[in-house]
Amino acid sequence: MFKEFKAFIARGNVLDLAIAVIIGGAFGKIVTSLTDDVIMPVIGKIFGGLDFSSYFVVLGKVPPALAGSSDYAALKKAGVPLLGYGAFVTAAVNFLIVAFIIFLLVRAVNRLMPKAPETPAEPVEPADVTLLREIRDELKRR
Repeated sequence: MFKEFKAFIARGNVLDLAIAVIIGGAFGKIVTSLTDDVIMPVIGKIFGGLDFSSYFVVLGKVPPALAGSSDYAALKKAGVPLLGYGAFVTAAVNFLIVAFIIFLLVRAVNRLMPKAPETPAEPVEPADVTLLREIRDELKRR
């Protein structure tokens, strides 16, 4: 069983996948920082607030210690049911940035990769034509 596991891990696809997951995690942190620290403050400034994640609707009772609080993280940590549409918009923008960058990467790779020349497939001859050719060739030999 250990040999099978070793062969499985040594396959190129598994190693490629592991590397992709690690790089993807690091890339996700960069995109999250870009979204949270650069893009969303600009969007928040345009719409009248600096912290876009502070846009939420309280759906339940707020503990007396947090009454009047607008700290989304503190309310969420206290277990208050919230509709955090600001956090959702931030996550959606995050996704759009990642999807767009992946689109650009795939597009660039497709342009860099040489296209294999398409060789026309030889037409498959019907069986009766092949048989007739064999009969003709046999008659010529006699």
